[in-house]
Amino acid sequence: MSKVAILIGSKSDKDNIKNCQKYLDYFGIENELLILSAHRNPAQVAEFSTKARGEGYVAIVAAAGMAAHLAGVVAAHTTLPVIGVPMPGSALQGVDALYSTVQMPTGVPVATMAIGSAGAANAAIFIAEMLSLGSEKLEKKLTEFRKNGARL
Repeated sequence: MSKVAILIGSKSDKDNIKNCQKYLDYFGIENELLILSAHRNPAQVAEFSTKARGEGYVAIVAAAGMAAHLAGVVAAHTTLPVIGVPMPGSALQGVDALYSTVQMPTGVPVATMAIGSAGAANAAIFIAEMLSLGSEKLEKKLTEFRKNGARL
């Protein structure tokens, strides 16, 4: 099966991103959580992103708050799908992170979800939908998930 990288900019984002892991696990999608900051360790973010496809990743979820450049920096270094999840925690309750994540230049797209834990869950579901294009088993699981109210 394919694997997904979940990058968070700070340890403080763990509580808000746990829904992403929970939903990926439900769909049987292997995932790995890494703490990498676009500002604190930009070289490691660039290196990871550049090598991710060769390491077997099929998508990257990048979650960060405030000046949330993580998803954009990741997208600049890979052609894998990048899903940005803005994190709350600032005086602006994550709206600053939303704007930072969604306003990407042409040619460097980031699929952007809602702020916080709902966005984290939707990132996982979005990935499951993409992967279901090549998996009848996953398509059936998504159909069942939707019939049961689309929540865990």
